Amino acid sequence: MIEVQSLTRRYGRTAAVQDVSFCVRRNEIVGLLGHNGAGKTTIMRMLSGYLEPNAGTITLDGIDIASAPLLLRRELGYLPENPPLYPEMSVVDYLEYAATLKEIGRRDRLRAVREALAATDLSQRALDHVGELSRGMRQRVGVAQAILGRPRVLILDEPTNGLDPRQTQHMRELIRRLARSAAVILSTHIMQEVDAVCERVLLLREGRLALDTRLQELYRSRTLVLVADGDPAALQHHLAHLPQVSAVRRSTAPGELHRFELDLHGNADMDTAAGNVASCVINANARLCQLAPAVRDLHSVFSEVNGDGD
Repeated sequence: MIEVQSLTRRYGRTAAVQDVSFCVRRNEIVGLLGHNGAGKTTIMRMLSGYLEPNAGTITLDGIDIASAPLLLRRELGYLPENPPLYPEMSVVDYLEYAATLKEIGRRDRLRAVREALAATDLSQRALDHVGELSRGMRQRVGVAQAILGRPRVLILDEPTNGLDPRQTQHMRELIRRLARSAAVILSTHIMQEVDAVCERVLLLREGRLALDTRLQELYRSRTLVLVADGDPAALQHHLAHLPQVSAVRRSTAPGELHRFELDLHGNADMDTAAGNVASCVINANARLCQLAPAVRDLHSVFSEVNGDGD
């Protein structure tokens, strides 16, 4: 659908984005994460055509968007963090104006506006002035302008920013519906939003792509956590010699217990490794109190990649 190859953007001597490549397919919802200054906004502005890259290409269905700006305008919807809304305009007038800017033909414009209003549950507020709407309703108007004309690629920057829990849930459901016919790139600093709606995450660090993986794979742990009593030095020695174990880290646990983190080799079977660890504990005359895969979440992976714990 949309493919980025070796994308680079500099501001003077500072490289905001460096050699970034990824692809987003139709029906995918991809989260774009990174600290402030990591390059998220610069990438979104290049994808939307607002900024030109210093190097690299962006293609939509194989067509270089630099040579086809009108195609990009029709096929891409963009919700910036602060949508440029006009408070004195009614919702329907604003959407009709946005449809004109997207060069949606006059004959299709009314249908496009009606579809956008219905998709965002704004039909009952169509004649209200934008300035009279709540923060959540204005955010819906921003999404409505982004989806005008059924774009095949949607870029949403902080779509749940300022929304209450009910509005946030509604926005999540809307994003899932939109992904039925589009590729969706969702930039947010709220990791729960990525957990809730995304299938894949792109993690930026200092302008470079540090991680590109599906969430299911990201959460799959390759570490076992063991809590046991007994002689910790002897137990660590036995554990380190198991064929599935690549590294052992020991720490204290409450009482006379000891906690071990066992990193497994990439091709090791988790169940086989767990069985061998349990046998090892018994053979070391220790008592096994707990044995389970380490729990990974997006926040811990984000901190790992960014070295936040250093």
